[in-house]
Amino acid sequence: MKPDTHPDTIAAQALGWIDETTRAVIPPLHLSTTYLRDADNQYRSGHVYARADNPAFDQAEAVICALERGHQAMLFASGMAAATAVFQALAPGDHVIAPKVMYWALRHWLLTFATTWGLDVEFIDLSQSEELRSALRPGKTRLVWVETPANPLWTVTDIARSAQLAHDAGALLAVDSTVATPILSQPLVLGADIVMHAATKYLNGHSDVIAGVLVAREDSAYWQRARKVRSQIGGTLGSFEAWLLTRGLRTLPLRVRAACASAQSIAEHLAASHRHVSQVLYPGLPGDPGHAVARRQMQGGFGGMLSIRVRGGEAAAIATAAHTQLWKRATSLGGTESLIEHRASVEGAGTPAPPDLLRLSVGLEHVDDLIADLEQALAQADA
Repeated sequence: MKPDTHPDTIAAQALGWIDETTRAVIPPLHLSTTYLRDADNQYRSGHVYARADNPAFDQAEAVICALERGHQAMLFASGMAAATAVFQALAPGDHVIAPKVMYWALRHWLLTFATTWGLDVEFIDLSQSEELRSALRPGKTRLVWVETPANPLWTVTDIARSAQLAHDAGALLAVDSTVATPILSQPLVLGADIVMHAATKYLNGHSDVIAGVLVAREDSAYWQRARKVRSQIGGTLGSFEAWLLTRGLRTLPLRVRAACASAQSIAEHLAASHRHVSQVLYPGLPGDPGHAVARRQMQGGFGGMLSIRVRGGEAAAIATAAHTQLWKRATSLGGTESLIEHRASVEGAGTPAPPDLLRLSVGLEHVDDLIADLEQALAQADA
């Protein structure tokens, strides 16, 4: 497709690829794990062994790369496999900066495996550019990891400013853009070097695939090391999961925009002096601390994720979740179904999530039904 093709068209047609053998408009499943060597001992097909190069990955990687306007994409078996590969491509002793508020499982991995392995990990408030400037150690800091909006408080970090500061210090900038998706934000265009998605979430969008992806702005020795991490450690995606991911990507723009519109309506409704809700955390609200930055770097919406703080405290928050009928009490986000979760219970000791906080992943149900369900659940919890 042309370089200026609209993201909706890229996604809907999955770049317009057609199977050359059958002329099918939907790609076939490639299940082979190994590929034939040529008679002269070469591999002109470009495929040797499915752990390193699998034709089942090609279309999903190409679509995501085009949406992010990057150099190359690389699928992984999970978002955690993709994220940890970014750090495993570094060397022991390297200084790494990460946000205090971020995806809990990755934060735990950084505090345990990464530090044991030898990385010098420092957690700061990355929504404040001056904190990043102060924390950077020129010549020592190798990577700045940003998550924006950041789970579960939905804090916003200025990607362009972070990239400038990181590059001035000789560091790379990697961005977890799972919640924003390439439909709302393109970190590589804003100056980031690597963008990561837990493709389990919005990119697939149907709660039936575990997957992750990295996209690089350009080729580099660092990017090649990350590719070796995937191949040598073996965090590769299955062929069927890659096929399902391509299917999910075809509706990504429609799903994201619908979730954003509903999330905005729910946030505005609950923020309007609601007697059961003390605070709504959503960057789409004008009073949110990250709203101005989000307006600059998120186009077309502020995401389908928000959190609310229930006035009755932890017990009332848990009771609210228990009384919902449409909202499902489950861990994940970005699917067609709306989910609700008491995040502090999941994360445990040290969580930044207040005990009265409920995390909401807004799906594709009618927004009036979702609001009504929250209203009755909040009222019952307060009864």
